[in-house]
Amino acid sequence: MNYPDSVRFLYSLGNEVKTAKYGLERIQTLLGALGSPQQLPRIVHVAGTNGKGSTCAMIESGLRAAGLCTGLFTSPHLVEPTERVRINGSPVSAEEFSAAFDRVHACAEQLLDQGAIDFHPTYFETVTAMAFVLFQQKRTEAVVLEVGLGGRLDATNVVHPELCVITPVDFDHEALLGKSLEAIAREKAGILKPGVPAVFAAQRREAQAALDGRVAELGIDVVRAQQAWRIENVTYTARGSAFRAQATIPVRIECPLAGTHQAANAIVAVAALHKLGVSGAHIEKGIAATRWPGRLDCVSASPEIILDGAHNPAGARALADYIRQFYDGRDIVMIYGAMRDKAVAEMAGSLFPLVGEVIATAPRQSRAVDPETIRALAEHPRVHTAPDLGASLEIARAGPRDRVIFISGSLFLVGEALALLNG
Repeated sequence: MNYPDSVRFLYSLGNEVKTAKYGLERIQTLLGALGSPQQLPRIVHVAGTNGKGSTCAMIESGLRAAGLCTGLFTSPHLVEPTERVRINGSPVSAEEFSAAFDRVHACAEQLLDQGAIDFHPTYFETVTAMAFVLFQQKRTEAVVLEVGLGGRLDATNVVHPELCVITPVDFDHEALLGKSLEAIAREKAGILKPGVPAVFAAQRREAQAALDGRVAELGIDVVRAQQAWRIENVTYTARGSAFRAQATIPVRIECPLAGTHQAANAIVAVAALHKLGVSGAHIEKGIAATRWPGRLDCVSASPEIILDGAHNPAGARALADYIRQFYDGRDIVMIYGAMRDKAVAEMAGSLFPLVGEVIATAPRQSRAVDPETIRALAEHPRVHTAPDLGASLEIARAGPRDRVIFISGSLFLVGEALALLNG
């Protein structure tokens, strides 16, 4: 198939969250038939609720700065599915993506004919297998692999990594992962393996207890990043942070990702890179060069437009902290759209009181919350609705030139904004 056809087929498999089939048997059978491309030289496996994509990006950038040929697998994509599979920091080409799809799809069809698997691999399983095929073909020397959902039964959990990383665990996808932080953390801890060291971000008490329980069962070595690394001279701006971190070596970090939470993610990346044997100079260079679009991402200066895919309560709290810290007293309008399976009322309660105007809209997704529903949830005196992002931007841009426009609530909406604003 060509690239558009391969993308259409992947989308026909259904939403990657709603159609997720927990269990590793299908992906293991598929990868075995493909020649076990997941058996790569060095893998860093990263789970968590918030910050795992940013942390993956920083770790990959540090490994690349050290001279390694790197692979990075993340989800979801913002504009094009090719973004999910990166080689040396760049998305694979459309041709490479479709060729990998053809190989995986043909193998899946053969396994179906043989009765070796029960149905075609899901969207996420298919793209995960494609990523392994591409990493093997490109002879990557180190791969950073982001968990899609949970950890224990996620399709990525078929690897034997060199290092496991768990970023902050919080509430999200409770219907699949559990209703308590302990249950969710136990799912995330499913990536931990005997003999494989781990790096943990600072955790809420209930999550930490669950992670510690799994660590005790496995007897593995754990670096608790915020405890192991002493942080000094921290400065924050609206576009990033800078600080000195000290453990067995000192490093001076210039983090180009905005938000105090990104400084915390950077410490986890520092701890992971140090554990992997990356030098202080390469850690510094790699983190400073990190790019991770759509997260507190200023994409326009006049008017100032900031994108942030805050799609769960923890993400909304981080965005709220950022607004209070850097935009208090400014004229702010927030374009907001979300998915039905999200805690919209809780997120709106964190964000809407901080802005002067809300424009409720809907991403182009069947699971999007109707804008009128958002309006009904919003206890705010100035809430408009708009059918789509384009109409929302017209309303927002009609205001004063010095106002700040935030676009948030869903990574789908942020992806649409990137595509629209980039022409």
